[in-house]
Amino acid sequence: MEIIAINPSIRVASETFATVGFFDGVHRGHRYLIDLLKEKARAKGLKTAVVTFPIHPRKVLQQSYQPKALNTFDERMKHLASTGIDYCYLMEFTKAFSEIPAQDFIQKILSEQLNVKFLLVGYDHRFGKGRESAFEHYATYGQACGMTVLSAPQWSEAEGHTSSTVIRNLLAEGKVKTAAEKLSYYYTLEGEVVHGNHLGRTIGFPTANIDLNDKDKLIPCEGVYAVRIGLQDESYSGMAYIGKRPTVTNQGELRLEVNIFDFDRDIYGEQLRVELLAFIRSDIRFDGLDKLKRQLAEDKIQCVQNI
Repeated sequence: MEIIAINPSIRVASETFATVGFFDGVHRGHRYLIDLLKEKARAKGLKTAVVTFPIHPRKVLQQSYQPKALNTFDERMKHLASTGIDYCYLMEFTKAFSEIPAQDFIQKILSEQLNVKFLLVGYDHRFGKGRESAFEHYATYGQACGMTVLSAPQWSEAEGHTSSTVIRNLLAEGKVKTAAEKLSYYYTLEGEVVHGNHLGRTIGFPTANIDLNDKDKLIPCEGVYAVRIGLQDESYSGMAYIGKRPTVTNQGELRLEVNIFDFDRDIYGEQLRVELLAFIRSDIRFDGLDKLKRQLAEDKIQCVQNI
């Protein structure tokens, strides 16, 4: 996938079959749309393109509603690349951009600037100023400039509706297995290993404290998880804790700590990738470190069974 940053001076030479969206999560619903895009593009002998934005439009338009992201920008690009599309056109989403009517977006940007010949629109997708235009308008605007606009049929699945909002809600409830089914991959948190207070080592469960790279990324509900840890090109099993450590403090900040099984190396400053495989239990306060230690031993057994 070739990523092309679009600015007003750029004119794309290659004709494409394209779709537009933010694609937070690049979940199964998004992949259905992109698979349909590729199928239709092959029939026309055209390259495929996704038109998207570096930041979520709601960050610009809706200060009262700022949903946490399912992917960092780099993760979103990686997942889009995995779909096999040819081009990703990145457009800055600004207040001024949001004021562009759908007709101008189709005719002046998609057609004249990006050379889109066919546009596939999600069944419920709306774009342009006020998101007021409907598919029938898009088709008319496209016809006027030699672009064919098509509407994708709604994707139905036996497991129920898939959307970024549904997946956020699942993660907020700790339902990481169901979220992974809808995403088509395990939800991942990534960050740098930093110094903590080394309490875990004193009770036999040393942990890597992780400072997350992207503070805008959604953190699932507090508790213990079975995880797979990526360190450079190596993979390890372990268990992760998300919480405020109620057993040892009443004023803890939210932390992500990972106990890597059968591992004893100094990795401060390293980047860790933590894939959440299964939710083991909620975060609770224990009456003393001995009870916490016994529970962690039981948690490890459960984690091993879920990896």
